[in-house]
Amino acid sequence: MTEVDIAPVFGAELKDGFKPVNTWVSGGIAWLEDIQQFYRERSEIEKDYSAKLNALAKKYYEKKAKKSSSLSVGDTPTVTPGSLESASMTTWGVQLTTLEQRAAEHDKFSRDLANQLAEPVARLQQRCEELRKQHSDYAAKLEKERDGQYTDLKKDKAKYDSVCEDVEKRRKKIDSSFDMSKSKAQNAFQQSQQDMYNSKNTYLIAINVTNKQKERYYHEYVPDLLDSLQDLSESRVTKLNAIWSQAAAIEKAALDRSGELLKHLAGEIPRNNPVLDSMMFVRHNVADWRAPLDFKFEPSPLMYDDDQMATNAPSKVFLQNILGKSKSDLSSLRGAVDRYRKEVEAGRQVRANVRAGKDKRDEIDVSRSVFVLLENFHEAERKKITAEIQVSTIVRAVGDVSMHAVNHAFEAKTFKIPTNCDLCGDRIWGLSAKGFACQDCGFTCHSKCQMKVPADCPGEQDKDERRALKAKRQMGAQAPQVESDEAADTVSHTSPRLTRTETAGSMNTLSSGYAASAQRSVSGLSIPTAPGEDAENNKPLPSRPAASTSRPRVLAPPPTTWSNGDFPAAPRSNEKKGRMLYAYQKNAAGEISVAEGREVVILESDDGSGWTKIRDGSSTGLVPTAYYEPLSPPTSPFADDANGHSSRPRPTSTYSASSVSLAGSIANHLQPQNSGGKKVGPAVAPRRGAKKIRHVEVMYAYQARGPEEISIEEGEKLVLIRPDAGDGWAEVEKSGRTGSVPASYVREV
Repeated sequence: MTEVDIAPVFGAELKDGFKPVNTWVSGGIAWLEDIQQFYRERSEIEKDYSAKLNALAKKYYEKKAKKSSSLSVGDTPTVTPGSLESASMTTWGVQLTTLEQRAAEHDKFSRDLANQLAEPVARLQQRCEELRKQHSDYAAKLEKERDGQYTDLKKDKAKYDSVCEDVEKRRKKIDSSFDMSKSKAQNAFQQSQQDMYNSKNTYLIAINVTNKQKERYYHEYVPDLLDSLQDLSESRVTKLNAIWSQAAAIEKAALDRSGELLKHLAGEIPRNNPVLDSMMFVRHNVADWRAPLDFKFEPSPLMYDDDQMATNAPSKVFLQNILGKSKSDLSSLRGAVDRYRKEVEAGRQVRANVRAGKDKRDEIDVSRSVFVLLENFHEAERKKITAEIQVSTIVRAVGDVSMHAVNHAFEAKTFKIPTNCDLCGDRIWGLSAKGFACQDCGFTCHSKCQMKVPADCPGEQDKDERRALKAKRQMGAQAPQVESDEAADTVSHTSPRLTRTETAGSMNTLSSGYAASAQRSVSGLSIPTAPGEDAENNKPLPSRPAASTSRPRVLAPPPTTWSNGDFPAAPRSNEKKGRMLYAYQKNAAGEISVAEGREVVILESDDGSGWTKIRDGSSTGLVPTAYYEPLSPPTSPFADDANGHSSRPRPTSTYSASSVSLAGSIANHLQPQNSGGKKVGPAVAPRRGAKKIRHVEVMYAYQARGPEEISIEEGEKLVLIRPDAGDGWAEVEKSGRTGSVPASYVREV
């Protein structure tokens, strides 16, 4: 036990510290409950462990009986072993027997933990807690007596103050009395003064008594109580030490008995020579073996083909890339094969030294290292053999086509903006849009197109040269491909050929990289003009910035369209009309976007659902009933002329950032400007049966580069108006404003 130079005394050191000392001693006694529960839970664990060890031994005795023959001589031995077991199976049986004996030891240890440790701790806790409560009750009694003494002193002081006030009153009464009553007042004053002297003496005596009692309380009673609590705490620790010592002795005895069992097992294990199992298995599984036959070319049942390699121009490009890659890898692969072969031989020598006892390293670790080296050696040799056969096969078929080739410096790249492949012209799609880009000339392609790219890299190019090469390559990729070999002769020249431009309107899958929108070209260079469209409307759209590929835009109906009757005619006198009190942006199919202040025609009144069907211009749809007010039908100020055309002024032609809603764009264009800010309509409950609003999360920040786009910041959540239709752009709503953003910059949530 550790010696202490000066033993602390609570009464001398802590003075009026009963509350913290009592709390501390109470905590120490309560801690005995944790120790008791520890031993009880440990007892349950040991008991459960014993039961599990028994169950485990029984389970693996049964498994051993079932697998003994298979593990000794295999599943299909050529010679039946009879009742013999391998040396390892015999040693395994000794281990299972030892496990059962150890399970019995754990069961005995479990009972000792509960009876000899947990129960004594519980009794110690009960006795200590009872004594602590007696201390606590006595401390409360002393405190109550002290407070009572203080209260009596305050009463004596109050009585003395009251008598003094009475003396002063009687003195003033003498001054105000006449000759007849002055004598009487004088006698009363003297009597009151004597009472004051008596009260004062009583008060002074009470002060002395209280001070003496206070001194005894703080210097004798409380210190003695603290010393007694200190003795209780130290007695608890002494008893606890004795219990802990007994616990250690019980566990040591259990471990000693288990150690004897394990010592016997340790003597049996060295008898299991590793060679014995291998010898038994070999003797019962010797059989004849022949190498399998080589593979040969098998033509497809759909093609009458032979085993000659294809040598047309595209095939030669593909073979040239394979040949160049294989030849560049051969020198490094040959060096790696020689290095790994030497390392494997050295590792096998180390393993032999470990088995002979000449090396102290772990044999499993050495075997693992040898296996890793062997795996690397085989992998390098397979790659070397593959490269050598590829080179010899290609050279034998088409010669050394890699001479004078200038390979591209391709590097894997993830494209964060819409990018087209310079070989096939398709968009590089995918969740992460991964492909390859040449670090010298900027050639971009799909991963699947890399080996089809001709080895004609022009070398390092500046930004302008790369842009020119990009345009040239894209034009070449979009142009119809013409076969130059004999295979082209098999194609009928009379049949129509479908070009990318002609098929753009019919493609409707994301994997093709094209929009399903009609009247768009694939490259986005032009938009066909509708019949009858004015020349002023047949203008090229604003070009996209260099940061992204060009994107076609959908034009609003041209003036000729409005003059032909598409613009809403003057309302009939029998039509119900209304005026929009608030601007409304549609959120689902069947709704309509309308600007604030617009006059609309009411087609179907509210049926109790809170929605009304209206017509705004040529567009119809649903809006919340609370967003408009009904109007009386006015007389139309616009009359039709002799040709049947309305004299209503036509809106200026605009182009929309979305192909979804032209009416919404026109409504926003005609919306009156309010210097006070946009009015916000009341909250609208979701329309039953309406399409759920879709949202997207911004993955990368984007700065708008045109009036039809919108700036976004990373992490923002926006409403998705229109997903990517194949042109690489999505339409979103932010703060009441709709605009386009790159589709690869956001993800749907």
